Amino acid sequence: QLQASGGGLVQAGGSLRLSCAASGRSFSNYAVGWFRQAPGKERESVAAIGRRGYDTISADSVKGRFTISRINAENTAYLQMNNLGPEDTAVYYCAAKRAMFGSGRSNDYNYWGQGTLVTVSS
Repeated sequence: QLQASGGGLVQAGGSLRLSCAASGRSFSNYAVGWFRQAPGKERESVAAIGRRGYDTISADSVKGRFTISRINAENTAYLQMNNLGPEDTAVYYCAAKRAMFGSGRSNDYNYWGQGTLVTVSS
């Protein structure tokens, strides 16, 4: 099971760090992805990280602003979000798949967290 947390209301230019906590003892066997869905829009990939922690990908829209990371010993993945803008407002989901590398395709992932809302005011 995955539990996403850390969302909230922040002003434009601010930062938030989202956490994705996994239950179980095999977290290190899973790649993790972060996705988001804004009102009226389709879910989109934000970033993903491989199970070893150093293979990452990110969407062009967040490059240079968002950083995905993980600490396998803590069964947790993170999404550090800096310089947030109103366009980043969305429900953010973390997801996991048993694989070496992450991907930006939501259908690749088997496990999903419940989502955490990020609201950025202008």
